[in-house]
Amino acid sequence: MRFVRFDGDSLGLLTDDGDGIVDLTDRLDLASSDPLVEYMEGDYDASEYAGEDADVSVGDVTLESPVRRPGKVIAAPLNYEKHIEEALSDRDIDLDEWFTIEDKGYFLKAPTSVIGPAEDIELPFSDRRVDHEVELAFVMGEDTKDVESEEAWDNIFGYTILLDISVRGEQDRSNRKSYDTFTVIGPCVVTGDEIDDPQNLQMSLSINGETRQDANTDDMVYTCADVVQYASLGATVEAGDVITTGTPQGVGPIEDGDDIHAEIEDIGEMDIGVVGRDLAFADVHIQKGGQE
Repeated sequence: MRFVRFDGDSLGLLTDDGDGIVDLTDRLDLASSDPLVEYMEGDYDASEYAGEDADVSVGDVTLESPVRRPGKVIAAPLNYEKHIEEALSDRDIDLDEWFTIEDKGYFLKAPTSVIGPAEDIELPFSDRRVDHEVELAFVMGEDTKDVESEEAWDNIFGYTILLDISVRGEQDRSNRKSYDTFTVIGPCVVTGDEIDDPQNLQMSLSINGETRQDANTDDMVYTCADVVQYASLGATVEAGDVITTGTPQGVGPIEDGDDIHAEIEDIGEMDIGVVGRDLAFADVHIQKGGQE
């Protein structure tokens, strides 16, 4: 099944042709502003509605991020060999020496950075490089802690596309990657039973029609389940948390007016615009206060 959130707080299933939506909101009596999480945590079964005719057309609604506000967005850095090589050769991408998730762990992105495919990416500064990164991500279906990698697959609800937008510079990753609109998720979440092998999916990203990233998830250093295992060590990964698995080679800057097209095999595709801002980072000054 392919779940979508649309028009704010409605949950639906995409039809087989991808053009229509079967509205589950009233059928399942979903009342939450985060209906996919409500669905996962409740005693619901949408499979009986999977073959029904569409209630609305995709073109007539606004597609949102499938999870409205994840409790955590957990991200794996440098998880593709060729991207590691790319980062080491371009110090604007990463100022660290080579390391693995096992060395430094994951990083967190602010839930407030999450948007859906109908919104634009907003560049926070006019004088800082901002890069695109397309990634396979997934939504956790149940609370998970201290799980072995082999068992982690069963706790994944479904897979989606995520754009991890990144300001380059010396700030901590969680700072540079947590600006508003910097985590684009969509257009749907595809349940695990619909994906033959999440470690063998072709993914691509183009800017204004020019392909920038084109790779397969079989190039990951650590699998989806490996990342879940590490993330769950001593910390509870909750239902509705989004985990993203790193980007392949080909990252590069985006600018005001760019059109981004992202696609992952068996999941879908989405188109996102980029808008700029006049504020220069060099002109930003933090006012220091204190008590007398």
